[in-house]
Amino acid sequence: MNESTENLPGLGKAGIVSIVGRTNVGKSTLVNHLLGEKVSIVSDTVQTTRNLIRAILTEERGQMVFLDTPGVHKAKGELGKNLNKAARSAVEGVDAILLVLDASKKPALEDDGWFRRIAREEVPCIIALNKNDLHSDRADDYKTLWKEIKAEKESAQEPVWVSVSALHGDGMAGLLDTLFESVPVGPALFPDDILTDYPRKLNMADVIREKLFFRLHEELPHAVAVWIENIDEGEKKWTVDATIYVERHSQKGIVIGEKGRLLKWVREQAEKELYEMYGVRFKLKLWVKVEKNWRKNFWMLKKFGYA
Repeated sequence: MNESTENLPGLGKAGIVSIVGRTNVGKSTLVNHLLGEKVSIVSDTVQTTRNLIRAILTEERGQMVFLDTPGVHKAKGELGKNLNKAARSAVEGVDAILLVLDASKKPALEDDGWFRRIAREEVPCIIALNKNDLHSDRADDYKTLWKEIKAEKESAQEPVWVSVSALHGDGMAGLLDTLFESVPVGPALFPDDILTDYPRKLNMADVIREKLFFRLHEELPHAVAVWIENIDEGEKKWTVDATIYVERHSQKGIVIGEKGRLLKWVREQAEKELYEMYGVRFKLKLWVKVEKNWRKNFWMLKKFGYA
């Protein structure tokens, strides 16, 4: 964040909104749509979002800081447990909570858990029933479950329910109106030209990881991590050295692909997207390294920002 306050917007609505929910409900897609820019990587793979990402929207009404959190899921291993812990703790100290649900599927155990969590929160809560563009609508199931938990917990929480499609934009303007109504009046937290305070190295690593997920699907994405070793910011081109970590030697060959084709595709696609993000040409140098059981190694998890 720029320490200068010269370009901070004037007094208006300002608040921090934690976006929570189980995995694959569309939280990152929703954040990207609200901002009109891509700040979070997107895929249909569990654990796509592994770090807490702050996305900053500044407009005439004020400033909203969205916390895009990892999706809560049935965790296996230290990585999954740490991601769940980070997601659950992200509702502390915020001005509002936006719980995103997949309205095309019936409530899951993780949804029940989030209802119980927000039932004891005093800050405003908005519940977004996402994926209303799909034909299956389970909104009534979620509302019934909430009524049962609210009565059980004797909660005073009165969430605002909004039906949206983060993918197509349906209901998103109304959702943003509701969010601005829910946060207090106050000074902006960031200059108006800041879109995210997410560290550059983590963002570049995420872009590379997203391209890997796109090609690998469910084959081994959870065993893949990316670390940016160095960024050489030349005047006309940035050269980035990145290491792709896997857990077994057999996985290394999968990531590289036959005659290096998969890794070449990942490099080319990532260079193209990074150019669009930063407005400068990129040359990515990718290496694949085996780090046995890195997901169980506390120091490796800490290095990647997952612990």
